[in-house]
Amino acid sequence: MATHNGYRAVTADLRTPRTAAGRALMDQLTGHLHAIRDGARQADREGVFRTEVFAALRAGGVLGATVPRELGGLGVTSLHDVALALTTVAEADASTALALHMQLSRGLTFTHEWRHGDDGPRALAERLLRGMGSGEAVVCTTVKDAPGGRVVTRLRPAPDGGWVLTGRKTLASMAPFATDFVVSAQVEVAGVARSAAAVLSRGTPGLTVLDNWDGLGMRASGTVDVVLEDCPIRAGDVFLRGPVGEQSDASLAGQTVSSITMLGIYAGVAQAARDVVVAELAKRGGLSAAGAATRTLLAEIEARLYALRTTVAGTLSVADWLAYGFDGDPAERGRRMMADFQCAKLMVNRLAPDIVSDCLVVIGGASYAGAHPLSRLYRDVRAGAFMHPFTYPDAVDWLSEAVLGGPKA
Repeated sequence: MATHNGYRAVTADLRTPRTAAGRALMDQLTGHLHAIRDGARQADREGVFRTEVFAALRAGGVLGATVPRELGGLGVTSLHDVALALTTVAEADASTALALHMQLSRGLTFTHEWRHGDDGPRALAERLLRGMGSGEAVVCTTVKDAPGGRVVTRLRPAPDGGWVLTGRKTLASMAPFATDFVVSAQVEVAGVARSAAAVLSRGTPGLTVLDNWDGLGMRASGTVDVVLEDCPIRAGDVFLRGPVGEQSDASLAGQTVSSITMLGIYAGVAQAARDVVVAELAKRGGLSAAGAATRTLLAEIEARLYALRTTVAGTLSVADWLAYGFDGDPAERGRRMMADFQCAKLMVNRLAPDIVSDCLVVIGGASYAGAHPLSRLYRDVRAGAFMHPFTYPDAVDWLSEAVLGGPKA
C-alpha cells in the first residue's frame, strides 16, 4: 500500500488481500495450489470432479473461510479477498475455482442471514455455518430448474407439518462432493406463490445426484443435475422468500454478494493464459526472437489484463463498502451494487475471452491441440457469459433501463 502526503492509496490490482482474514485464507491456499494445478489437465480431459482436492481443502479449513470466526471459520467477509482467492485458484484450475465459489459464497450469504435474519432463518443459517466451519458441511446451492424451465421445483405441505420437495435442478457445481443442498423452489402459502430455498442433506430419501456433466469447459467442476423425488423436508429447514416474480431492489445487494466474487475466476483464467504465453516465448528465445506482430499482441494482452484486473478490483472495493459500510436506503444499496456488478461483468466477459484468444494467436497452431493448456483456458473462460445474474441479454435490459430512466434509475 503506497502513501502520498499522508494519504494511503489502495492499489486496485486484485493481487493483495485487504484484510487479515483474507491474508489467512491466502496462506492456507498456498499449500494446495500445486496439487490443484498438477491434475487439472487430466481431470478436464476425463470430465471428473476432483474429490481428493476438495477433501484436502476441507481438511485444511479452506471450505470454512467465509464462516464467522465465532462459528468456527476464518471470518473472511471482504468480497475483494474472496475474489482474490478465486483468482489465485483459477490460475491453477478454473474448474476448482468455480466449485469452490459455491461454498465460499454460501458462507457470505448465510452469515448475512445469521446476523440480520428473523429467528427461524437465523437458526437455520447458524446450523449450516457451524457445519461449514467444522468441515462437516459442504453446501451446494441449486437454482436453475431443468430441463429448459419446463419443470418447476416445488414444495408442498406434508402431513407432519414439514414439506415435500419435488423437481430437478441443473448446473449444480460441486454437487458430487456436497453434504448438503440448498434448493430453490416455489411454494404456495396462504394462496400466494412464494419463492423458497429448501435445505436437505445428501442422505435425504428421494435425492439423487447424477453424473451427467459433459460441458464444453469447466469440465472438472462437477456441474451436474440433482433429482428430487418427494424429498421430506423438516418444517424449519426452509428459507421463505417473497412472492414469485416480486421485484425488490433491496434484494439486489444479496444477489450481488452471492455472485460478484466469480469475476475473479475469469481474471484468473486470463492471467493464466498470459503466463503460459510468456513462458513459451521465453523458451523460444524471448524478446530477441519476438517479431513486431507478436510484440504488438503482447502489449495488447498486457494492457487488457491490466484493465480487467483493475476493473474487477475497483468494483469489488466499492461493493465491500456498499455491503458493509453504507447505511443509507437498502433499495439504493441494491441498485448501486447490481449496476456496478453488471458493468464489470460485461467488461470481464469481453476482455477475458479476448485476452485468451490473443494468447492462442501468439502461440499459433500448437495451442489448438487439446493437450495444450491454452485449449482448456479458451473453453473455461467462455463460462463467464452464462453466469447469473445476469446473462448478456438480461444484463443489457437491466442496465439500459437504468440508463434511460427506467424503474432502476
